[in-house]
Amino acid sequence: MHSSLQLVLILLAVAVLVAAVARVLRLPTMLGYLVTGIAIGPFALGWIPDSADERYLAEFGVVFLMFSIGLEFSLPRLMTMRATVFGFGGAQVVSTIALTALIAWLFDLPPLAAVALGGIMAMSSTAIVSKLLAERLEIQTPHGRQIFGALLFQDLAVVPLLILIPAFARESDTMAVDLALAMLKAVAVLGFLLFVGQRVMRPWFQWVAARKSPELFTLNLLLFTLGLAYLTERAGLSLALGAFLAGMLVSETEYRYQVEDDIKPFRDVLLGLFFVTIGMRLDPMQVVVHWDKVLLLVAAIAIGKGLLVAGLARAFGSSRPTAVRTALGLAQAGEFGFVLLAQAADLRLLGADITQPVLAAMVVSMLIAPILINRMDALTRLFAGSEWAGKAKEVHDIAVKTFGKNKHVIVCGYGRSGQNLSRLLEAEGITFVALDADPERIRAVVASGVSVVYGDASRREVLVAAGLSRAQAVVVTYADVHSSMAILRHVRELRPELPVVVRTIDDTHIDALKAAGAAEVVSEVMEGSLMLASHALMLLGIPLSQVLKRIRNVRESRYALMRGFFRGASDADNELDQHAQPRLNTVLITQGASAAGHTLDELALEELLVEVVAIRRQGIKGIEPQPDTVIEPGDVLVLRGAADGLAAAEFRVMQG
Repeated sequence: MHSSLQLVLILLAVAVLVAAVARVLRLPTMLGYLVTGIAIGPFALGWIPDSADERYLAEFGVVFLMFSIGLEFSLPRLMTMRATVFGFGGAQVVSTIALTALIAWLFDLPPLAAVALGGIMAMSSTAIVSKLLAERLEIQTPHGRQIFGALLFQDLAVVPLLILIPAFARESDTMAVDLALAMLKAVAVLGFLLFVGQRVMRPWFQWVAARKSPELFTLNLLLFTLGLAYLTERAGLSLALGAFLAGMLVSETEYRYQVEDDIKPFRDVLLGLFFVTIGMRLDPMQVVVHWDKVLLLVAAIAIGKGLLVAGLARAFGSSRPTAVRTALGLAQAGEFGFVLLAQAADLRLLGADITQPVLAAMVVSMLIAPILINRMDALTRLFAGSEWAGKAKEVHDIAVKTFGKNKHVIVCGYGRSGQNLSRLLEAEGITFVALDADPERIRAVVASGVSVVYGDASRREVLVAAGLSRAQAVVVTYADVHSSMAILRHVRELRPELPVVVRTIDDTHIDALKAAGAAEVVSEVMEGSLMLASHALMLLGIPLSQVLKRIRNVRESRYALMRGFFRGASDADNELDQHAQPRLNTVLITQGASAAGHTLDELALEELLVEVVAIRRQGIKGIEPQPDTVIEPGDVLVLRGAADGLAAAEFRVMQG
């Protein structure tokens, strides 16, 4: 006999272990919860019994998931993507339901149960797909937008399916009446909440927020969410529908983002519990007995659904490569499929002989989803070789637009940071070429004559086409570590002496980026804190000169390349001879260079008024230059001095 406390302790221990392991393996924690539920459930280790109480508690995970989906429900966003969402997404859901229902009916499944199974199969995993596409920087690509359009429609389609499935489970002679009554209730509740609830809820939330109590705000949020869920359940609908409507109402207020932060801990914990209980439903022995059904269903999800999605994508005008990528992104089961399957099983609409193989196939399809998406490039080449023609055209367009550029800067990313950098480069008369993977942004700026081209800067061929061999610097203006590491790897292979400046959010990855070859890493948190400190110190009455000195000292200690640049700085600097001003230059020490094997003291570059401020050595974060530091072939010396001195120093270390 299990006490409630014992069950809670088991679930908490499992949750901590699964979350930690999934974090290390970089896998969605949802899959870990599913596998764990299988292991500790009544059909395996038996640590937790499968009872009605545990299932009802797990429903709260679905409540908060649906509330989060409601928060994301935005009419302006839907109107912007309406062709993709309601066109392609609607066709995907309807076609999958129809085809699955037809095949299930041919295998003697009752028609209504077949339609419910079709709704289950139509879902794909928003959690897995969004995470993997974000890591691959493919959310704004043509296939990324198509995938997210379909996922958004699937989220919306869950609402009517949650209403239809309970109606399907009732007696056939009253099913039509029950279905009409359920839809009428849904319309009435939706209309009441949208037209009346909004007018009541907004002033109430404003009153609660005015009390300036985080505890009161969170309690009110829980009351509002669970209260609406309770009302819709009492109306004969579902808890999840009420939570979705609650999220919709809050999304139209100014408290949306605060609410999202407050609700996230409850959602993640309870949703983890839900997926554990889903795993507990799976009987491994039933899977072994029905292994042929499981394999057939996995093939139906991964291959059959993939082929259907690819065909629809082609029908909606996508190229063959884009269609293949879209199919690979949607060829798995989804979180809401488990919600619908649990509902259909509890209502006896689907028997155990169907539920067990379907559940096993859904879990397997989600386990192989990361493999399909991460191998998307290779699989697309296999099934759509013509993609190379499209990529070749992209590279050709970049090469044409950058032809003739020399000593230019390659700006990776043309967001706000990239645009500000580009303006400064233009003011200094420095040519640049900006690479950006967002076609909408490209279309918006190309008419203005700015040197921006479409291309993924993390691809080797794109950097080569952008004139990497002729460039004098590369700047990564977006804070994506995976892409930045790829860019640094390509630059290190092709132009190891080329300086690369990388932007990052905080100091977490600075060492790794410098070890990969970054000349400097600029942290947003660091720069933001410096500006915050400078304003605060000035408002506290500290003299401007003292504030600038403090900020300068911090920057000099943080950024090695800036050390010494500000010594003796004054307002008269602009009148000095620009040719005599200190600047930086990088020199790659080749195998036959005269400096190889010698120490910095032996080179005596200080005679030329040149200082070695940094040494970049492959695989090493950076070397603090010392007089006895021995120069090795492959090192990149970062020199600082006047133009004449730098030229003489380069001659000395290479040939002197």
